[in-house]
Amino acid sequence: MYGYLPAKPKQVLKHQRIARVLAGEIHSGALEPGSRLPGEHALTQRFAVSRTTVRQALDELSRQGLISTHAGVGSFVAFDGSLLDNRLGWTRALADQGARITTETLRLEALRDARLAEELGVEETEFMALDRLRVLPQGTPVALERSRVPLVPALADVPRSGLLDDSLTKTLAAAGLRATHGDEWASVRPLTADEAMLLRRPEGEVWLSTRRVSRGADGRVVEQVTSLLDPARFQLHLGFGEQPE
Repeated sequence: MYGYLPAKPKQVLKHQRIARVLAGEIHSGALEPGSRLPGEHALTQRFAVSRTTVRQALDELSRQGLISTHAGVGSFVAFDGSLLDNRLGWTRALADQGARITTETLRLEALRDARLAEELGVEETEFMALDRLRVLPQGTPVALERSRVPLVPALADVPRSGLLDDSLTKTLAAAGLRATHGDEWASVRPLTADEAMLLRRPEGEVWLSTRRVSRGADGRVVEQVTSLLDPARFQLHLGFGEQPE
């Protein structure tokens, strides 16, 4: 009377099983952040299923935020696997979790910005401006970072001589500047035309935007950094409640 069950539930189970296997490999690090997933043909052979089933599995991983798929390019791991401790900067934080991220310096110079000085409540109106891109191995930018540091005498030569070991953290430390606390704000906003060109993304695409003001033990501003972060790679994590002893 009721007949046979249709084949669709079996198809769903197949693609869910494949998605679980691939998700496990992403979480375990077998598929590294930024690495390219095998192509559809390779996956159909590996799991002995149709291309339709493979595409359903990839769609499931995309819905879970574990991969980002680009037409004509392929699927890339978008799960970073651990929280970033950014007190020592993005490069160190990403390196500590094993992400193969390179840094491209776009700008290192001195500039005057009275408005920013007033906003930060600092006497110095001259800042060291450092703009950098964070780029995945395949050449895809995932972050645009703009640092502004009050140009105190100990940093006066840096815009000309460059960063110590290409590290802003080491450069600040060598000048006796160390951030001990601060504030950070986060929002989302669309990319401007200039930002979209630098990040090689469509103008108006929405990215995570953060602004962090770091201060030393004496309360003086050490650095302001604003970052645009690819939401396929970065998430905002908030903790609450009492911490366990």
